[in-house]
Amino acid sequence: MRATSSTERSRLEPEPVVRRDFLGLASLLAAASALGFGLIGMLRLPRPAVMPSPSKKFKVRLPESLPLGTPFIPPGRAVALYRTGDGVYALSLVCTHLGCVVKPSGEGFECPCHGSFFGQDGAVTKGPAPKPLAWLKLTGSNGSYVVDQGSTVPQGTYWRA
Repeated sequence: MRATSSTERSRLEPEPVVRRDFLGLASLLAAASALGFGLIGMLRLPRPAVMPSPSKKFKVRLPESLPLGTPFIPPGRAVALYRTGDGVYALSLVCTHLGCVVKPSGEGFECPCHGSFFGQDGAVTKGPAPKPLAWLKLTGSNGSYVVDQGSTVPQGTYWRA
């Protein structure tokens, strides 16, 4: 009769994992997990929450039915365009007092912040605004114009196409 020792294992038992091998496998798994989560994090990088400001140069088309002397304010812009018998001009709607955007009212524009009034040509009719509204550079033809909010022209400069 053959005696079996308590340390002898059967053929069906799996080999025990050596502690050193277990630690090596665990460290590889941890490194792979860190790399995977890092890649997922890079794919979800935050996008800028602030939209870029609109261009200071933009195209605008005056409506055919726009009567002479009536302001046309393009949506989302602080600019008013006028068609007169002398031509077309563009006014900045930024008050020269503290930079508020003026609103059309009656015969011109009114600053809602401090009550300045401006005429249709941008001239100050009631303070505290120290200067008239800026006339903006305008180019174009056939009812389609390019307004440059970054460039001003002397008051009374009309664009004739």
